[in-house]
Amino acid sequence: MRKTLALLGLSFGFAAVVPLVSAIAQGSVVISTIPVPAPLPTNPPPVTQPTQPVEPVAQPPLKLLPIDVDCHPAHGCLGWDEQIFGGGVTRRGDRQALLTAIDHSLSYLNRPSARAAYANYPVEGITHDRVVRSLRRFRQLVANAKSPAELQRAVRREFNFYKSVGNDGRGTVKFTAYYEPIYTASRRRTAEYRYPIYRLPDDFSNWPKPHPRRIDLEGADGLLGDRSPLRGLELLWFRNRMDAYMIHIQGSAQIRLVDGGTTSVGFAGATDYPWTSIGRELAKDGKLQLSGLTMPVLLKYFKDNPQEMDNYLPRWERFIFFREKRGEPARGSIGVPVTPERSIATDKSLMPPGALALVHTRLPFPDNNGRLVFRTVSRFVLDQDTGSAIRTPGRVDYFMGTGKLAGDRAGITGGNGTLYYLLLK
Repeated sequence: MRKTLALLGLSFGFAAVVPLVSAIAQGSVVISTIPVPAPLPTNPPPVTQPTQPVEPVAQPPLKLLPIDVDCHPAHGCLGWDEQIFGGGVTRRGDRQALLTAIDHSLSYLNRPSARAAYANYPVEGITHDRVVRSLRRFRQLVANAKSPAELQRAVRREFNFYKSVGNDGRGTVKFTAYYEPIYTASRRRTAEYRYPIYRLPDDFSNWPKPHPRRIDLEGADGLLGDRSPLRGLELLWFRNRMDAYMIHIQGSAQIRLVDGGTTSVGFAGATDYPWTSIGRELAKDGKLQLSGLTMPVLLKYFKDNPQEMDNYLPRWERFIFFREKRGEPARGSIGVPVTPERSIATDKSLMPPGALALVHTRLPFPDNNGRLVFRTVSRFVLDQDTGSAIRTPGRVDYFMGTGKLAGDRAGITGGNGTLYYLLLK
């Protein structure tokens, strides 16, 4: 899905205080601001522990962490993942989704490119063959375990835990989330559907640098139209400018066509410009406060002040091109489908691609009244994606899934946690 870093986990770049990702809230959601108490693992520090910025230290991105085989209470220890089995945070378990995600990683690891990616991995003991053996054994454990406690005991007994050094050298990792939106679009420009996304030009590899900026390709108002150098490459047309812009940020989307059909689009290429945080730009200009800056807040600002889009949206100069995928699921940077709540994006120049990981952080879940409340989770995931805003060992983007609820949850996800990679002893 991130494919050469297009799907940006920071979305509008609320990288300031809470880098929250893409809740394209196609409707409002009531958000509980009172966290739900949850036990914290005995091994990592509390995820809400404040940290002071420190100078980065040159060191391997992962360190072997001693783990006690027996830990009590079990539900407060690393590796307690009740979501696999249902109950607790969710009513339905997602064992099959986790098994599918494992299979996708194994498929990637079977490629020559995967073996090459591990040839010079900087952490001693983490090799391609060990990652493969670890995934195969973990798959067996997941398929056969009868309870979270049984799986937890087996994992702590058989696996080593390699902890990310984080963004401070002490293991603090900043978490955000991303998702795949669903939008309505037309295959033809109409008076209502005026904002296009574009195919990759055939001669794009020969474009001279510096590349044209976003404003050069679509205009300040997104309606450069027939005057655009991309004329004739329109792929789909959207009614709302923000819809088209957010697909640039997310890098993929499921599409409902106005004629009743469906399709999907994914990343095909991008101009050579860095990420620009629109949220930070607004805060810098005094339009919004960094404190409490979430995706719903950002979207409401532009809804109330639509004229400001012409000023702020072009400040992200990078421009994304798309291909039609005909309903194909979103794919991560390693070329396999990403799985809701079981795939993460990290810096692939540092972290082991396709490997089994464990995240410990706070995530929002809907309660019985439809409100989103935060719970501390210990979740087994597969490292299958990346993003241009996901840099250093101290960043993780968590894939929430597709659609409105996933977007609502992704839009308020943000905070500290810890990240571990699991390999057979």
